[in-house]
Amino acid sequence: MTGSAALVSMPAAYGQQKAKPPIVGFLVAGTQASHGRWVAAFVERLAKLGWVDGRNVRIEYRWAAGDVRQTTEFATEFVQKNVDVIVTSSYGVLVAKQATSSIPIVFAAFADAVANGIVESLARPGGNVTGLSVQAGELASKRLELIRDIIPNFRRMAALVHINAPGAEQEMTAIRAASAKLNIVANILEIQRADDIEAAMAALASQTDALYVYSEPLTNANRSTIITAATAARIPTIFGFREFVDAGGLISYGPNFIDLFARAGEFADKILRGATPADMPIQQPVKFDLIINLKSAKVIGLNIAEAFLTRADEVIE
Repeated sequence: MTGSAALVSMPAAYGQQKAKPPIVGFLVAGTQASHGRWVAAFVERLAKLGWVDGRNVRIEYRWAAGDVRQTTEFATEFVQKNVDVIVTSSYGVLVAKQATSSIPIVFAAFADAVANGIVESLARPGGNVTGLSVQAGELASKRLELIRDIIPNFRRMAALVHINAPGAEQEMTAIRAASAKLNIVANILEIQRADDIEAAMAALASQTDALYVYSEPLTNANRSTIITAATAARIPTIFGFREFVDAGGLISYGPNFIDLFARAGEFADKILRGATPADMPIQQPVKFDLIINLKSAKVIGLNIAEAFLTRADEVIE
């Protein structure tokens, strides 16, 4: 294939506007272990839409591992490189927004984008940011109900919350409201760094009936520490990401993040072809999954009724 023929086969915006491939700066809030499958879903969807990494687009990855300072540095680096679009999630959205008001930003998953001041409205974002909002706080009540359904005499709950994460305030408010409604005493364990997790988990033994983990990059990057401690203390756990359950946690309920990151590829495709984020409505999840790890239930001595298992989208045995 000649150079001119290859150019014709590339997406129109690239073929017409740039001699060099556009650059997608992927600011990953977590690690390859915690976010790798999600990132791969984005890359796969983008390729299906005609943008192949190393051929007609370049994707640069920065893995922040739940570190806010590192996330900020990576966002600044992408702005200095003048990438064509920044793709990110969680507090990567906040720091990217602070770093640039001109480079388009696509968030694959974020809490309430309106409440956090990221966009003017879901229908018309109005700036340089668009993507997929998970509305995390709205799911807290459902998760507490799920735990109540499988734990006899459920009365005490601990919630591990990274208080610097976007949506943390809304999540804690939702947890307190849902626990009060269900007559459950909720103890919020506030963390800010990875170093805080081990101490918080050490204090849980014999002090709670279940552990609710606000699932975001910091807790996801440190899920092994959380799950190991909870399992040793025989404490049932519930999360927002299925990756926690794959790693040995008990239950997860929340949006399908592989689907969200894949859909973020559709946003990036449109922007690379000339669309403006201000005019691209924020989308919300369409798939919610209940995942149960039956092996983990047996390890902590918890019997889960068959009727509850039939409600699950997937049971890990």
